[in-house]
Amino acid sequence: MTLDEILSQVAGGFQFTSLSLDHVLRAVLVLIIGVVVIKLVQRAVERILSRNTALDPIHRYLRSAVSIVLWLLLALVLLGSLGVELTSIIALLSVAGLAVSLALQNSLSNLAGGIVLLVSKPFSTGDYVEIGSVTGTVSMIGLSYSTLITVENKEIYIPNSQLSSATIINYTRLGKRRMELTFSASYGDPIETVKAALQDAVDQFPTILTDPAPEIRLCSYGESGVNYLIRAWTTTADYWDTYYRLLEAVLPAFQRRGVSMPYPQMDVHIVSSPQRRGELPENRP
Repeated sequence: MTLDEILSQVAGGFQFTSLSLDHVLRAVLVLIIGVVVIKLVQRAVERILSRNTALDPIHRYLRSAVSIVLWLLLALVLLGSLGVELTSIIALLSVAGLAVSLALQNSLSNLAGGIVLLVSKPFSTGDYVEIGSVTGTVSMIGLSYSTLITVENKEIYIPNSQLSSATIINYTRLGKRRMELTFSASYGDPIETVKAALQDAVDQFPTILTDPAPEIRLCSYGESGVNYLIRAWTTTADYWDTYYRLLEAVLPAFQRRGVSMPYPQMDVHIVSSPQRRGELPENRP
């Protein structure tokens, strides 16, 4: 069925075949009951939305969408009570809805993704997150796009359809983070001495939490030295400052304890080759 055929049927459907006083009274009754039902449903939706704070940013849009759907249904019921043929009208609305949905496919996908984010709440405004190859602080969660501010002060807009299906790492939600730093010491340095030097470096920072307690372990044997691992917990706000300051504190701690930090090196041995048979020795008179 073409669009012209649908429009012609709709125009024909608006011809009131048998409009009578009974139809009018029935329509008035339907209108009164419909208005009352719409008001009750709107109040119920308002109560439900007020209890769900996660949907605060889209309360206005949801209320508008519910009102439009309810009034549209009431209009269709009224037309039916007046004897109007609704089949063609519903067909026209279906075609129009399909055309709009195809035209706004990306926008509707982003809108659906925004609703998923607001309901599931994988992050909130102010959280430091990693999404794919992008890391930054969430500055805004919108219906279509969300915004991150990177450490370079770049503002990045990400479609919500991508966010709702991406792997999201939230570094802020739990309030604390664990850092892992690896350092190398010479094979000639006693293990306990190296651990004591690393403990001296850790003890300089009150921002390192005591619960869970820091761990210092021998983790591997490298080509140039023995590798030691520090695992320490800090609050999310203190993480990066403590991370870099701890890196700076380890070398002086090694020097105070007499621990040497190795670096890649190569030993070259020069061996003289034996004299080849039949060759006269050099400097022979």
